[in-house]
Amino acid sequence: MDETDVSGTYLGFDFSTQQVKILATDHNLQMMKEVSVHFDSELPQYNTKGGAIMQNDRITVTAPTEMWVQALDLALDKMKQSGFDFSTVVAVSGTGQQHGSVYWKNGSHAILRRLDAKMTLHEQVKHCFSIKDSPIWMDSSTYAECRYLEKCVGGAQQLADITGSRAYERFTANQIRKVFCRQREAYEKTERISLVSSFAASMLLGDYAPIDYSDGSGMNLLNLKLKTWDKTCLLSVADNLEEKLGIPVPSSTDLGYISSYFCQRYGFNSNCKVIAFTGDNPASLAGCRLQKGDIVVSLGTSDTLILWLDEPHPSTEGHIFINPIDDDAFMALLCFKNGSLTRERFRDKYAGGSWENFSKALQMTKPTNNGNIGIYFDVQEIIPESVGDHRFDGKDKKVVEFSNDEEIRSLVEGQFMAKRFHAEQLGHKLTPQSRVLATGGASANPEILQVLSDVFQAPVYTLDTSNSACLGCAYRANHGVMGGHKTAFADIFRQPPNYKLAAKPRPADYDIKRYGRLENAIIPL
Repeated sequence: MDETDVSGTYLGFDFSTQQVKILATDHNLQMMKEVSVHFDSELPQYNTKGGAIMQNDRITVTAPTEMWVQALDLALDKMKQSGFDFSTVVAVSGTGQQHGSVYWKNGSHAILRRLDAKMTLHEQVKHCFSIKDSPIWMDSSTYAECRYLEKCVGGAQQLADITGSRAYERFTANQIRKVFCRQREAYEKTERISLVSSFAASMLLGDYAPIDYSDGSGMNLLNLKLKTWDKTCLLSVADNLEEKLGIPVPSSTDLGYISSYFCQRYGFNSNCKVIAFTGDNPASLAGCRLQKGDIVVSLGTSDTLILWLDEPHPSTEGHIFINPIDDDAFMALLCFKNGSLTRERFRDKYAGGSWENFSKALQMTKPTNNGNIGIYFDVQEIIPESVGDHRFDGKDKKVVEFSNDEEIRSLVEGQFMAKRFHAEQLGHKLTPQSRVLATGGASANPEILQVLSDVFQAPVYTLDTSNSACLGCAYRANHGVMGGHKTAFADIFRQPPNYKLAAKPRPADYDIKRYGRLENAIIPL
């Protein structure tokens, strides 16, 4: 395989919360092989539960950094034992759970650059971390640091305008501030701070890998407009932070050749490229092959939206990141706690515990539900911060109940109107070309998907996203080799996406602004 050969294979690495996964695709970007290492069951010595360790205070959550290194060793060994030919790999890319941070100790760079192929990675780098346990996205121990950062930049909305999000406890800026204030000696001994994504790339590169724009925009540190670290945020977080972070790069950046360590130990070709790694949510956008105007709606225990945006309008609700496959565009992420569990409550209460009866209720009622709108939160919602059941008739009057069938339609329509309302608040614009890509457990229900299509006035497609993040990284590896931002992401594919049309919109006049007014009316003062 020579340097210009793009007919080989591509690897995607996924450092998620509970496992490390490697997925291989052929030159047509069709999946060939997949291996994984589950932390809890295959590395029990680290005593993780769900890949994490919760401290006694119940709000501090970390993961052993060296566990991730050892998992990479095991995953690559599994690939080798399966007979996979690493010499065919043209390029690799990867993803890491967003918001996790790694603190490389002084002198670690030199160790990365002289790895011995006769030894495992874990043996050589396990002592390279000034903080043994990495803060991860489940941590919520930085409330004070969040308020401090917002105060320094002029408020929550100002921080969102700069970085795409208000201060969140799991975001890396606030985690770094906590380390700086409470573990100063460890901070001073740190020569580089990585995200989980750039940490993983660093091991494969044998050098410190830069943070990419997309994952970097989930830190409360990157200026979305300038695509550089924001000076005010840096100064508000810690001393000498910019030099510890390095310079951020576009998400399609070719970082160079894979470390000779992997060539000698596993048989990678020396011309194999490492394309910048990114966060798991951006990687999923790539894996779903999202296009301009599209929305991914994941219908699970919590409901999640991933949006393609051209002109974002940052707010204190939701998150806006730089788009991982188009540096001139953006993506937004919205999460709603009250998803399938609320739908199940209504199934049990109004449909006799039967999904079939639930679906019949949607069939028997008309779009817009005669003006009846329901807003239902079993637990404190994220967007908006409210709880309880709220029903409004066609004249905006609060009522106690609807008929059973209307209750079910009001729930499903209300959930989807909320999603459309908040998507549009962040700058999403529906066009005739817009598509809704539905995933998650409830996407198996055609009647629910019909309501989704009606509310968004767009066709709904279903797709399998079980490997979306990892597959997205294999796609991104190919995209990086093909020229990155100089080549449209969609142009790397030789086959159309495997979407299945599930619903076409029926004419329906949903008053999304009215929904927004009613939602605002239930927010506690």
